[in-house]
Amino acid sequence: MQTFLMCKPTYFDVEYVINPWMEGNQGKVNKPLAARQWQNLYDVLAQRVSIKLIEPVAGLPDMTFTANGGFVSHHREVIVSAFRHAERQPEAPHFKRFFEEAGYHVIPLGKNLEFEGAGDALFDTSGQVWIGSGFRSHKAVESEITSALDVATRGLTLVDPRWYHLDTAFCPLSHGEVIVYEKAFSADSAATVRHAFRDQAIWVSAEDASNFACNAISIGDDVILYKASPQLKTALGNKGYNVIEVDVSEFMKSGGACKCLTLDLQDRRG
Repeated sequence: MQTFLMCKPTYFDVEYVINPWMEGNQGKVNKPLAARQWQNLYDVLAQRVSIKLIEPVAGLPDMTFTANGGFVSHHREVIVSAFRHAERQPEAPHFKRFFEEAGYHVIPLGKNLEFEGAGDALFDTSGQVWIGSGFRSHKAVESEITSALDVATRGLTLVDPRWYHLDTAFCPLSHGEVIVYEKAFSADSAATVRHAFRDQAIWVSAEDASNFACNAISIGDDVILYKASPQLKTALGNKGYNVIEVDVSEFMKSGGACKCLTLDLQDRRG
């Protein structure tokens, strides 16, 4: 059984603008609705995975997006995020404390490197790590992760600020496919994905990308996401997947959806 880390949206709101989705949404979060949406996602996931919680902290409204707290290896090692924006930097000590108290080996990043955890670093089924750079994480992080965690890595460059983290435009699935939005990436990076996945790449439309369909959670045959077009549902169904839509519209106001609200702790023990 997989284990995810989540954080209740006790203090969630749009209080500043650090991505295009936040523009015009400051102070517009319906907090009771956000709490219900988060709980619904929690309930859907709790039927399929084990969930651990980190305590929310006042003044850190984006801490509920635990995907950005760090990147966890398959061997209980973690690189805690070094956030780009000052608004999120105070989250890092809280995530670091959580991992230390849970018995993870915390591996430091090189100085002056920005890295936003599993927002920009994703395992595929082969054990290779795909790393995004361009907006929140430095390209040099790729070599750091390769050496620190002894894993194979492939870098992808993001070019559209609306898809500012890798996990907003790229989602490896549990049977070896990937959901991906081509226009989020440089031409070279899109070609890299096409060559690596070939007919296992499921390219989404602009509509699906704007609904953060790539910000999905893959658990066995289930793909859990905010919204998917009929075309994407058919494409995933043809690959043997069951699409589960979970309304996280309040979190979309901050530029996050289902996957952003979870961090895979890479714990596969029963």
